[in-house]
Amino acid sequence: MTRVAVRTSHPDAPGALDAFLALLTEPGRRLLAGLRDLDPARELAVATRLRREHPPELVAAAIGQARLRQRAAAKFGPDAERMYFTPDGVEQATRAPVAAWRARRFAALGVTRVADLCCGIGGDALALARAGLTVLAVDRSPLACAVAEANAAALGLADRVTVRRAAVEDTDVRGWDAVFADPARRGAGGGRRIFDPEAYSPPLSWAVELASRVPYAALKVAPGVPHEAVPAGAEAEWVSDRGDVKEAVLWFGTGQAAPRRATLLPGGHTLTGTGRRAAAGPPGRYLYEPDGAVIRAGLVADVADQVGGRLLDPAIAYVTGDELRPTPYATAYAITDVLPFNVKRLRALLRERGVGTLTIKKRGFAVTPEELRARLRPSGPNASTLFVTRVGQTPTALIGHPAA
Repeated sequence: MTRVAVRTSHPDAPGALDAFLALLTEPGRRLLAGLRDLDPARELAVATRLRREHPPELVAAAIGQARLRQRAAAKFGPDAERMYFTPDGVEQATRAPVAAWRARRFAALGVTRVADLCCGIGGDALALARAGLTVLAVDRSPLACAVAEANAAALGLADRVTVRRAAVEDTDVRGWDAVFADPARRGAGGGRRIFDPEAYSPPLSWAVELASRVPYAALKVAPGVPHEAVPAGAEAEWVSDRGDVKEAVLWFGTGQAAPRRATLLPGGHTLTGTGRRAAAGPPGRYLYEPDGAVIRAGLVADVADQVGGRLLDPAIAYVTGDELRPTPYATAYAITDVLPFNVKRLRALLRERGVGTLTIKKRGFAVTPEELRARLRPSGPNASTLFVTRVGQTPTALIGHPAA
């Protein structure tokens, strides 16, 4: 498949802003509207035809934007067809359901005016505005600000969103009910991920000090933030969407007694706790696999309490129990076999059961699912789930299937 060449330099490189602003002109809007259903296989032919009628730079910008809209549909749904994006913006923007959840939390706290710092293309600002809040969206990038402003207009939210180009460190937040800050967690130009909170741009210590100036604040951090890095007095919330952990946020001013929270979307189930340890014991009839947000929040013990269970191993987030107790915070499996891990025995057992469709899950185990599948060579009409883990210090295999 041949694609038309589109510049992929840094979004704030000279000319990037002009190329984007050209898309907001009437010719640019018409051109982009005609590319709504752009077929990548026909991209070169479409570009060749359009260049007979439009400047090549405008055609390249429109085709690049059409591509970004197609990619952004996974995060923004139908809104992506009307929105504008940058490559970094698509990659780093909050998924719309997650942003909507956070906006609802702000609204429930009584917040009416919020400053969105490091706003990027405006995804969070749009969610906050849709929740009825007045938003000041701030970013130092001229292109990001132009895109955020265009998105607010495209979705009919311009009356609630004011976009300001400025250094967030210089932004006066006095008089605002709340601040939402999303510091950059990648190197220059969207490069490697940054895991040290003090290496964020701006650093976490700046954001924590900023939170002290307003009644409420939410600071977005990497989902892998160490628990010991969570500041005193903050509530740390991990959010998953359809089973995938999407973000962690440090909340200030919420008055929550429990310092940790796991929220599961789209259901909006939310679990709070303190991160205590759970007891461990032998495998029971059922195995529960906690949602990733529950694991990141360290609330596996709370799920074990809900299902009347225990851990298979004190250091591994698999819960086992003798009764089936439904919970939104974990997926339950009925266990049919428990045996010491041995490839030869496992292969024989799977062959005896006619298992050809094998889902392999592992925790606390060195072998990868791909390596193990190649060694087991499953074949047959039946399906099973294989867990390889430790029970105490013993490498163990558990075979089962999702519980009804």
